[in-house]
Amino acid sequence: MKKTNYALLVLLALVLASCSAYKQVPYLQASEYLDTSGQNPPLYDARIMPKDLLTITVNTTDPETAAPFNLIVATTLSNQNKNLTNQPVLQQYLVDNKGNIDFPVLGILHIGGLTKSEAENLIREKLKTYITEVPIVNVRMANYKISVMGEVTNPGSFVISNEKVNLFEALAMAGDMTIYGQRDNVKLIREDAQGHREIIPLNLNDASIILSPYYYLQQNDVIYVTPNKTKAKNAGISNSTTIWFSVVGTLVSLASLIVTISR
Repeated sequence: MKKTNYALLVLLALVLASCSAYKQVPYLQASEYLDTSGQNPPLYDARIMPKDLLTITVNTTDPETAAPFNLIVATTLSNQNKNLTNQPVLQQYLVDNKGNIDFPVLGILHIGGLTKSEAENLIREKLKTYITEVPIVNVRMANYKISVMGEVTNPGSFVISNEKVNLFEALAMAGDMTIYGQRDNVKLIREDAQGHREIIPLNLNDASIILSPYYYLQQNDVIYVTPNKTKAKNAGISNSTTIWFSVVGTLVSLASLIVTISR
């Protein structure tokens, strides 16, 4: 009877331990219904930062009118025939540490901290002095990237073409977390336009993470998925230690077999 009670207690402990472990795995827990419509949060729009590479184009109905405002370089096909050229290449603007770019004709423009649409409006306003019609101005970020490292399947850096990515999309690009990743202790490393760095702990088990100001990532953000204690313990056991355990286990089994036969 005592053995039966002991077995039941062990079984109950194992069940409780498995339930506790399971609670640490799923994302967005207690999220049967989470309504954000009443808050009316602004749509995310990336802001231009120092060291960003930008592609800026100006277009009008008359291409010759817009030509002086587009940073285009035509390269020759060969040294033998300098009259033949490749397709013109659109050059990129590097935002300096002060948030400025040197724009053709218009000169130095301060666009650091602006969104794409704000930068487009600024350039469009400056062009009124030179162009009678309203030009079409497009600003794109060429080096919008984020990095994911730690306990994920495929760590690395990823270039985001649409300049908008959230935490879960970034993890999906990296093949999602492994079973050893701590969902409730993900680190976000971020540097602002002034060079200040911060490390923000995030709990992806909590459904309210989608309301966090850190839910959408900025360019050059780094996500680090912390390993859990199980992975840390496994990392502390070397291959040689594992081999010794196997050898000792084999010897113990052989000793038990010999004692059994000798009886």
